Amino acid sequence: MDFTGAALVGISHGTASPDGQVAVRGLIDAVEAAVGEGSPLAASPAMVRLGHVDVQQPDVAATLAALPPSLPAVVVPLLLSAGYHVHVDLRREIEAVADRRVRLAAALGPDDRLVGVLRRRLDEAGAAPDDLVVLAVAGSSDERAVDDCRDMGERLAAALGAPVTVGFLSAAEPRLADAIAAARLGGAGRRVIAASYLLAPGYFQDLAASAGADLVTDPLLTPNDTPSALVDIVLDRFAAAAAAASAASAASAAGA
Repeated sequence: MDFTGAALVGISHGTASPDGQVAVRGLIDAVEAAVGEGSPLAASPAMVRLGHVDVQQPDVAATLAALPPSLPAVVVPLLLSAGYHVHVDLRREIEAVADRRVRLAAALGPDDRLVGVLRRRLDEAGAAPDDLVVLAVAGSSDERAVDDCRDMGERLAAALGAPVTVGFLSAAEPRLADAIAAARLGGAGRRVIAASYLLAPGYFQDLAASAGADLVTDPLLTPNDTPSALVDIVLDRFAAAAAAASAASAASAAGA
């Protein structure tokens, strides 16, 4: 079965924050607009839909059930790392679908294009070359997600040409407040900037803002700004998963 014309189903974590909801909806709207304009970056999905793995409705099952009958779907996690929600929650939801072919794409990060967004947010916040940077991430009990976040810290450090500490807001160590305090202790009076590696405004962004940094950047998405890099990544994740699914189907048919 050819997945090129599958539905692109973006699944976010979900948030109670109105600003966060607007920001994530803005990403899906921008992806849909890019598809409508014939974006050359990816195979074209038949349609674009948004659902959520937690907090908001529609959930994953309802979002998939609302698609036209038998239309294949590629679920693109609108998540910055592949932790429990990707490896367990989304995979379980997909395996429970009996009436259509569904493929799970990779998470949005790590990706060098996200480094570009982080750097732009640092510039917008007024960061200076001698500031100390701590990457503020949500955290996870899944070590694979933690590794993804540390990977992004290394990528940002390479781009800045300066050390970057990773601070976690939950589940992993060091906690963001501790990482900020440690940076300040060894920083000889230099400012400490928390670079938000969070997708959108919400609970974790509020925690980052209260963790003690001198400056905190905006998250990657804001209600008024959808960086094109994120749109490109979503489309690329769809295209890669659709191509893999189509190749697997062709190989299966040839071996039958």
